[in-house]
Amino acid sequence: MDLQSLALFAEIVDCGSLSDAGRKFRMSRANVSYHLSRLEKSVGVQLLRRTTRRVEPTEIGLKIYQHARNIQDEMLAVRETVASLGQELQGRVGLSVPSGYGEMVMGDWLIDFKRLYPGIVLDVLFENRADNLRDDVDISIRVIEQAPPSLVARSLGEVRYLACAARAYADVHRLPSTLPELRIAPVITSGVVGRQLRLSAYRGSERHEVMLEPVLVSEHFPFLRKGILAGLGVGLVPDYVVLDKVATGEIVTTLTDYRLSIFGTHMYLLYMPNRHQTRAVRTCIEYLLRKAHAGPGGAPAKLSPTICL
Repeated sequence: MDLQSLALFAEIVDCGSLSDAGRKFRMSRANVSYHLSRLEKSVGVQLLRRTTRRVEPTEIGLKIYQHARNIQDEMLAVRETVASLGQELQGRVGLSVPSGYGEMVMGDWLIDFKRLYPGIVLDVLFENRADNLRDDVDISIRVIEQAPPSLVARSLGEVRYLACAARAYADVHRLPSTLPELRIAPVITSGVVGRQLRLSAYRGSERHEVMLEPVLVSEHFPFLRKGILAGLGVGLVPDYVVLDKVATGEIVTTLTDYRLSIFGTHMYLLYMPNRHQTRAVRTCIEYLLRKAHAGPGGAPAKLSPTICL
């Protein structure tokens, strides 16, 4: 049993495929299969079972995988410690952030983080994908109903959407005061698949759903903000998009008795449980959690922040 075979076995389990593991190690599939066979012969039992779509560890294979992953993580930690001796914090952090929240809120956080840690390379994707973390993404920020059990999920706060319109629009058009009235309003929002949008509305213990057909749709929230301010209709957007204009009275809200949701009710910071986290990644995670749970001026927030996609 050698360290290379153990490392390769851990990668096969993580990838769920011999071919994908081979690409990570720059080996042919045949070479990966050879090393796997040697490892199985050395321990005398089958370590993987093959299904129609992927390979999965047997009971003993899972135990060996856990030891192999721990060995790999310790080796990476040793290399990182040696490399960082006498140097500032270095490394790479891959982040996937929602396009709207990432641009309008997290952008300033990440700029400040880069100023604090100039030796860390930030690789930031602004996207609204909801799939699992990929090889180049260490941290993913997502609005979802429930945190997936396969990932570590750290809460960033509740999601809150507002139904709102420009005051000039409200002076001319009666704003919807019930969910059925919202169905006939010119809605400005995001996240439509096809023509219709499913909006969830919660009041007390009651949950309602309404299907809408928006007239202005985009994943770019600054553009939606301009459409609302231009008086083109009733916006359904995250609170951070318009809160400053609500404070000045330029935008008014309606349906305030309801808690509205399009993508989910909570925002999470997600990362893989079995992937080694460098000091750079750990530092970035803790920094983002502090920022999300800080109140005005950086003081700890009394309540979870209302942040949205």
